[in-house]
Amino acid sequence: QVQLVESGGGLMQPGGSLRLSCAASGFTFSSAIMSWYRQAPGKARELVATISSADGITNYAESVKGRFTISRDNVENMLYLQMNSLKSEDTAVYYCTAVFRGYWGRGTQVTVSS
Repeated sequence: QVQLVESGGGLMQPGGSLRLSCAASGFTFSSAIMSWYRQAPGKARELVATISSADGITNYAESVKGRFTISRDNVENMLYLQMNSLKSEDTAVYYCTAVFRGYWGRGTQVTVSS
């Protein structure tokens, strides 16, 4: 059974940092391109960052470039998103997904507010 379990979300003031985690199981994680998406209230789901399966090549949405870092651990089947310099507009539910496979977690809530 495929499972993606996001964690690490919470409440943070603007300028703060959070580290999100996604625990993957039930598929060959090491061969999967992985992405983080987010969805804010009233908005469509937005691609935040992507990381390749083996060589660690990354891509970021312009809105998070320079602030967020996506990474992975193919031994532990973990995906991470380090979020620095958080802004109120980063408030959303964050999801991890295996690209092209249609696998999604339930998401973790990130709220950035003063």
